[in-house]
Amino acid sequence: MTRLDRRGLLKAAGAAGALGVAWPLAAGLSPAQALEAARALGAEYDPAPFTLGVASGDPQASGVLLWTRLAPEPLAAEQKLPEIVEVDWVVATDPGLRSVVARGTTTASATLGHSVHVPVHGLRPGTRYWYAFKALGRRSRIGRTRTAPAGRVASVRFATANCQAFHDGFYAAQRGIARENVDFVIHLGDYIYEHGQVGGVPADHVRDHEGPSVFTVADYRRRHALYKGDPSLREAHAAHPWFLTWDDHEVVNDYSGTGGGAPFMQRRAAAYQAWYENMPHRDGAGAASALPDPEIHRVRRWGDLLELTVLDLRSYRSAQNLADGTILGAAQKAWLKQNVDRAPDSWHVWANSIMLSQLRGRPGGSYMFTDQWDGFLAERKEVLGHVHRAGMEDLVVLTGDWHSAFVDDIRPDFDDVSSPVIGTEFTAHSVTSGAYSADWNAQNGPVMGAANPHLKYFEGNRYGYDVHEVTPERFSTHMRVIGDRRDPASGVTTLTTFHVDRGRAGSYEDPATRNSPAQYRRD
Repeated sequence: MTRLDRRGLLKAAGAAGALGVAWPLAAGLSPAQALEAARALGAEYDPAPFTLGVASGDPQASGVLLWTRLAPEPLAAEQKLPEIVEVDWVVATDPGLRSVVARGTTTASATLGHSVHVPVHGLRPGTRYWYAFKALGRRSRIGRTRTAPAGRVASVRFATANCQAFHDGFYAAQRGIARENVDFVIHLGDYIYEHGQVGGVPADHVRDHEGPSVFTVADYRRRHALYKGDPSLREAHAAHPWFLTWDDHEVVNDYSGTGGGAPFMQRRAAAYQAWYENMPHRDGAGAASALPDPEIHRVRRWGDLLELTVLDLRSYRSAQNLADGTILGAAQKAWLKQNVDRAPDSWHVWANSIMLSQLRGRPGGSYMFTDQWDGFLAERKEVLGHVHRAGMEDLVVLTGDWHSAFVDDIRPDFDDVSSPVIGTEFTAHSVTSGAYSADWNAQNGPVMGAANPHLKYFEGNRYGYDVHEVTPERFSTHMRVIGDRRDPASGVTTLTTFHVDRGRAGSYEDPATRNSPAQYRRD
């Protein structure tokens, strides 16, 4: 083939995207040249047909969900595959897949983008397994997963990640997660971004989206495939089982799940279907529904140590800033309150995509952003008041979205400093998505601290992920940060560590890291 230079490939890709047609094949490129164009955008893939890798999710004591998707030409609008393809899968207790404990055959259909979701049952609790798929005479890479333990548990270690705009940097943070010794990963949302190209490659951005804003199932499939073109993301999926929630950019910025006319509802349905096709997610509808309408919220337990509550803060919300507005929806709110009433004696972790704690921009001023829980004041007070009245202790809320790190005390009434502390919220740095400038952070960190007495810590100059270590006595959050998001092999260090002691609401910073850089910390 004729080798195209980087600039020519980007120009061809951009022209195809601007036409709203199937990029990159519509640019007149052969499949080999299409892959070259993908590489020019910063994407590279596993061997076909398992180009997007493998993943596992929603681990439980007796089983786990296995995922892959057949996409020989990952960025094509349609795959050159039969309508139905048989896919073999295998699970073993060793990385060489010799000690097989489960195997089977399933089908991948064009209707669901040739995605594969295999719920594996009958596994042992608290056990590590390896797995792989085979189809069309080829085998996938080997993935690693584990089941949740049952009964008494001495410790758990897990990671949280969020906000990974493809154009803003390479996924060195996901590379770090892949190498961490963790039991599972929670992704807190903004897995993809829906908007068009940003330009400025390579001067202002390390890579770019493949075309304009996405609207159809084919568009969203292609966008997910582009993001999985980062090898570090595929590595992190293959290394650990994941729990998943979503925020807005999986569909469109700041959307409300219950608003909008027919065009928006069609777009949302397309986004939800493509999200399901590309994620290791156990769909609540199962075989009862031909097309997925993913149910996100669920409760999972890690033995007697930790109860994980995954929230969906997009699908059922009303418009913000209404007196009777809802961020949870009536059914999910009732479900959450019932779970609080039945809470076991353990750590209670809420996977929460957008900030729960109040955030005023200046003392006595307005809320900085009402797309988060600040836009649903009555419901937040109702839910947190219910937590307090029910006497539920040891609540830790893990949050994404802000592209910066915050540590907050949770109070039923954030405007009343005498209101009791009932939990801690850790808001994590983003994987890559751009934060405010260093100058803005330096100026506004102290202002936010003065305006929000419950705010204990703010740091916005870095990117990375959090690692949480939990024992019956203590919950510790380590803020793991990368050196440079423009470097795919950037190293990882611990910026600081905060602890929460069992039976004592509120957090404190580890003395060994209290001198680390930050734009605000409360003395």
